[in-house]
Amino acid sequence: MDSVFRNELRNRIWRIMEERNIARFPRPVFGRIPNFVGAEDAAQRLVQSDLFKRAMVVKVNPDAPQKPVREAVLKSNKVLVMPTPRISRGFLLLDPKKISPNLYTVASTIQGAFKYGTFVDPQDLPEIDLIVAGSVAVSIYGERLGKGEGYSELEYSILREFDKASEETPIVTTVHDVQVVEHHIPLAPWDFTVDYIFTPTKAMKCLGEKRRPPGIMWEHLPKEKIESIPILKKLAQQRDAAANPWV
Repeated sequence: MDSVFRNELRNRIWRIMEERNIARFPRPVFGRIPNFVGAEDAAQRLVQSDLFKRAMVVKVNPDAPQKPVREAVLKSNKVLVMPTPRISRGFLLLDPKKISPNLYTVASTIQGAFKYGTFVDPQDLPEIDLIVAGSVAVSIYGERLGKGEGYSELEYSILREFDKASEETPIVTTVHDVQVVEHHIPLAPWDFTVDYIFTPTKAMKCLGEKRRPPGIMWEHLPKEKIESIPILKKLAQQRDAAANPWV
């Protein structure tokens, strides 16, 4: 029943964004972390926050609506950590000191990040000070829905496994106001909550209890997902070897 509700909520948000022409390229937004009109304003509200100002290393999802956030990270002389789409090639690190400032706009795109960033093993990443997640819907209590494939949760869990993020690492999201709902969203065991929501019109501290998975929940991962993500496949092999040292 929870999964039905979650899917209905996703589809309602996507439909509203399309019908009201709030959605931006790439369209249609169904099945995506939706890009939205005002993404730059939402990013600017985040940039003005103390959370952002204190952070030196910021992890941001690779989706289109958070492109202004990634650019702001570089322009603020902070280190950007960006997972590759579907974590297929792990994580990219973009050091603004090693990129010409006139290339920050390009470097904050997926294609540009591949060109100007460096592929880094999770164990070699710096400790993350702030995590920015994309969302399809988010509640005032901090419960968040992505597009349903679980990559943001896996990225976080991988960072926890390598001690690059902790339970105290703040997580925020930038969304359009219509993506914020005032009712609870049921969570799966591996879901995390966000601490703050930034929209084009406001910044809000979430009201609910903080939820953080302690690491990778292997019991919930299908074999196909593990096989499709090199980092997970390697960790699974190491885990199996440790459990069966004589095999």
